[in-house]
Amino acid sequence: MGLWADPQRLLLATEAQVWRFENVLAPDQRMGEADKHYVPRLANTTGDLDIHDIAVMEDGVIVFANTMFSCLATLHNIHSFTPYWVPPFISKLAAEDRCHLNGIAMKDGRPAYVTATSRADIVNGWRARREEGGCVIDVASDEIVTEKLSMPHSPRWHDGKLCVLNSGTGHLGTVDLASGSFEPVAFLPGFVRGLAFHNNHAIVGLSLPRDGSFSGLQLDEELKKRDADPWCGIQIVNLSSGDVVEWIRFETAVTELLDVCLLPGVRLPSATAPSDPNIAKLYTIDAGSADDGAAQSE
Repeated sequence: MGLWADPQRLLLATEAQVWRFENVLAPDQRMGEADKHYVPRLANTTGDLDIHDIAVMEDGVIVFANTMFSCLATLHNIHSFTPYWVPPFISKLAAEDRCHLNGIAMKDGRPAYVTATSRADIVNGWRARREEGGCVIDVASDEIVTEKLSMPHSPRWHDGKLCVLNSGTGHLGTVDLASGSFEPVAFLPGFVRGLAFHNNHAIVGLSLPRDGSFSGLQLDEELKKRDADPWCGIQIVNLSSGDVVEWIRFETAVTELLDVCLLPGVRLPSATAPSDPNIAKLYTIDAGSADDGAAQSE
C-alpha cells in the first residue's frame, strides 16, 4: 500500500515485503519509448505489517507507518522491523492494528506528524472510532494536534501548512496546528488516500467505498447531498480555488488506490514486476565498467 518515489528510485510496500526498484536507464537511453525503466533490485521481507505511508529520511533510512503494530518503524536486515516511534497512548507493540496509524508527514527530512484513526489501545479498537476521533500527532512532542477528523490519511507538509485527507468525509484540507481545526479545501467523491503536490495543485487518489471499513461514514451523506456516485481514480485540485481541473477515472477492475507519487521530469516511466518471467533476461551493466551500461533484454 505504501509508495515513495523520486526519478531514480521507487519504494513499494506490499503485503509482506518492501521492494526497492531502481531506474536502469541513463539520461540519454530509452527502453522502447520509456525514458525511465524501474527494475526490482532489493526486497526486505517484513511479514504482513499492513504498511501504509513509506518515506526516505535525510540520512537515507527508510521509515514507514507500521499499521499492524501501531508505530513508525524502519527496516532491519535480520528482523521484521525496528521500532522508530510509538504513540504515547500505545502501551504495547502487538500485531493488533490498535489505532490504525497510517500516515506520515515528512518535514526537513524527518517524520514530523502522523495520522491515526483513533487513540485506541486495544485490538482493532479504531473500528469503533471511524466517524470521529481521527488524530494528527506531533512526532517530536508526542502531542495530539487534533482528534476532530474521520479516518484521516496521507498527511503532508506543504508550503508551510499541514495538509490532510479527511477520508471519512471526502475532503482535502489543512489542519491548524494551534487549534486543531480542519479547514476543507475541496470535496472529492471517494474515499481519499494518496496525496502529492505540484505547481500549486494537489494530486489526490480516490477509492470506491469498501463494505465494512468504509461504510456508514459522513462520506455517504456528502455523496448523497451532491447526488453523486463515488469515484475510483485521481483528481487534481487547484489549491487556490479548490476546483478540480483534471482527473483520471477507473471504471473496470481497479476499485481502490492507496497512494500517489510524482516523478518530476519523467515523461514515460515503465517497470518490470518481480513476477515477470522476462526479468530473467533483463541484464544491465554498471556504467563504470568497460561496457556502456545499456539495458539489454532478450
